[in-house]
Amino acid sequence: MTDPLQMLRPETLDHAGLEVTNPANGMLVASVRRYDIAALTEIIERADAARHEWSARTAKERSDVLRSWYNLICENSEGLARLMTLESGKPLDESRGEVKYGAAFIEWFSEEARRAYGEVIPSHAADKRIITLRQSVGTCAAITPWNFPLAMITRKAGPALAAGCSIVVKPAEMTPLSALALENLSHQAGVPFDLFRVAPAMRPSDAGDLFCTHPAIRKISFTGSTRVGKIIMAKAAGQVKRLSLELGGNAPFIVFDDADLDKAVEGAMASRFRNAGQTCVCANRFLVQTGIHDAFVERLSACVAAVSVGDGLANPSGMGPLINDIEARRVAGLVQEAEAQGAVRGGPSPRVPETGAFQPPVVLTGVTTGMNIAHEEIFGPVAPVIRFQDEAEALRIANNTQFGLAASLYTADAARQWRFMEGLEYGMVGVNDGLISTEIAPFGGVKESGFGGEGSSHGLADYMNIKYCLLGGI
Repeated sequence: MTDPLQMLRPETLDHAGLEVTNPANGMLVASVRRYDIAALTEIIERADAARHEWSARTAKERSDVLRSWYNLICENSEGLARLMTLESGKPLDESRGEVKYGAAFIEWFSEEARRAYGEVIPSHAADKRIITLRQSVGTCAAITPWNFPLAMITRKAGPALAAGCSIVVKPAEMTPLSALALENLSHQAGVPFDLFRVAPAMRPSDAGDLFCTHPAIRKISFTGSTRVGKIIMAKAAGQVKRLSLELGGNAPFIVFDDADLDKAVEGAMASRFRNAGQTCVCANRFLVQTGIHDAFVERLSACVAAVSVGDGLANPSGMGPLINDIEARRVAGLVQEAEAQGAVRGGPSPRVPETGAFQPPVVLTGVTTGMNIAHEEIFGPVAPVIRFQDEAEALRIANNTQFGLAASLYTADAARQWRFMEGLEYGMVGVNDGLISTEIAPFGGVKESGFGGEGSSHGLADYMNIKYCLLGGI
């Protein structure tokens, strides 16, 4: 496809609408229609009306439609990837990977749609029978981030539609294009038009308020900052709405002396520098045991110095820009602050283009737990390394945060692997692997990183209610 914008419905484009720019060069990619509160209200109400017929369909019918959607995503994967790179800046190979990852959720939930089992419970009385049914929550709303503009939608819309729900998505203002293309493909696959809508908002905060207060919305799924998640949680409490919240993180990447050094460095590069470090689960702090510390820093710094940084289309396998200039300046400020407090660069950083929202990747050594960078979610290509002595110190440092989304651990000691899998206060733990995300496992955190698991059978259950039924007089 020569022009990936052809994947959008013409009516979603609006020259006076929301401007989407390429962070690699600041050039306008497209302008899309924005919806005010009156239009969003109508979309919600039409979605609520549409869900009844959809929920009444058999699980197999819903499954077949989702499977058709999955097939269309795969057939249009290159156009979706190019669209994503234009709006987010991420390298084309990473965009291709995200399309494949996002499609996997639609495939998975097309299959899980037929496995929403109830149960028969042994009764307490001879003339009574007890059963449970699983039924859709109802009309749902989702608010998705810019760092994974396609996969964060399929991870929510897939289970919602499989469960028999309708869903309205407010995409991030900086990356609505791949979301709108995804919506268009779903309608081509047979998802009813009103059942699943992607609606960029005129005023994002007003849209969030509407989701929290409209009585038709039964569940809200939000991926984003802890600060905003707390606001949504408080406002949604007025109507006791069901919530799934995937919020901020401060992921530790723990490397013990007995770790396979090559695998640890490989995992560190994949975890920290994917999407220019703009990933909620990526390594935010590197805790490295004294005996392997210097060798780890040397090898990691050499890998970082060799990274190619540039435009995501021209540099498909390298590292792209941050999402905008504001984020680039914020990350640069964190590095400067850490250096002023005593942190030292582990080696040279690669050259970056002079224009665009680029931030060079960097390794920082001599970082201590007293520095701000050890507690701030960096969301950029910076690897702060903290030295530790023993297991007790590593576990204390790792758990000393209000966040609890993901953690990684590298060690050859099987007993230590179990101790840390159990002792780390995180919703997800990767052992000797830096990439843990998959559609078949529950993705979610604890503490101030939120609650709810997206993906796996648990992801489907989050969009369903359990109804207990008693049959008497038998």
